[in-house]
Amino acid sequence: MGNQSRGPTLSDVARAAQVSLATASRALNGGQRVVGPELRGRIEEAARRLGYVPNAHAQALAGGTTSTVGLVLHDITDPYFAAIARGAIAAASDQGSLVMVGSTFRSTARELDFVRTFRAQRVDAIVLAGSGFDDDGYRAAMTEELDGQRRAGGGYAFVSEHHIPGHVVLPDNHGGAAALGRALADLGHRRLAVAGGPSHLTTVQHRIDGFVRGAEAGGVPASCIDRIDHPFSEDGGRAAARELLDGGCRATALFCVSDVMAMGALDELTAAGVAVPKDLSLVGFNDVPTMRRLTPPVSTVRLDLETMGRTAMELALDRSASGFRTVHVPAELVLRSSTAPVGVDVPSRENA
Repeated sequence: MGNQSRGPTLSDVARAAQVSLATASRALNGGQRVVGPELRGRIEEAARRLGYVPNAHAQALAGGTTSTVGLVLHDITDPYFAAIARGAIAAASDQGSLVMVGSTFRSTARELDFVRTFRAQRVDAIVLAGSGFDDDGYRAAMTEELDGQRRAGGGYAFVSEHHIPGHVVLPDNHGGAAALGRALADLGHRRLAVAGGPSHLTTVQHRIDGFVRGAEAGGVPASCIDRIDHPFSEDGGRAAARELLDGGCRATALFCVSDVMAMGALDELTAAGVAVPKDLSLVGFNDVPTMRRLTPPVSTVRLDLETMGRTAMELALDRSASGFRTVHVPAELVLRSSTAPVGVDVPSRENA
């Protein structure tokens, strides 16, 4: 029963073409020794007749090179990472490479495991698209792995700061968050709350630091900014909003360090009868497409996520660069209807 359901193998093709397994492999998967045109035609005809599909990995090994790249993300279900992945996969496809994707769920151990696995598969390039970690042990281990990747002739690149030598696509997390903090201060908000994520993530650190600096520049002292740490997810945003409400909600504006957290926060606030922005202004970060379709549309900071992914993959696959490059990605403040001056009912802004 099991043999009836399996697909045709290379052995089946060799048997049908009446050649050795090694000859069939050279004809279909490539290799150093050349198979004559008549024999190759016979083998290819047998493969077509049986419906045999050559194994891509076997072809890569036979040719002495790979045609694959590795993409390491924190969570492929997060719209932020999905957009980055879309750009990275498009860039790889343009260069004829297949992409293997790994989701780490923000685990340093899983991230290292994926890099080791991709290296064992002899990938051409590795892109680490999640935030860096404030973890000396992780950085030392990852540096060693990526040094090995480079010595073997492969490339690699990061999205966001990892404090590890390599190509970097660097979004302006600090500057974008500073613009948000200043904008809320300019709207008259004097008590702010921040829904952060895991504090060991460098992206979280940069966004919170930027937000505080921007608010301070607008006249809001750091002592008037409350921080609430929860997971980097919709559920984390809900939990942050619930904690804020349970604590008496002294803040008049809530900054969520990612859009998915802002989505969850808006859901929880709406369920609790809190009017956004009349009772509480809300802002996110990244500008994933959903933000403009929420009710109300949510203010945020726009990053060109697909371009970030594409650029990182192009850097990782570039063999002409003599040194490492850093590509800076600007951040654009996008104010929508979820923010308003304190205590003022304002008409909805156009969806940006």
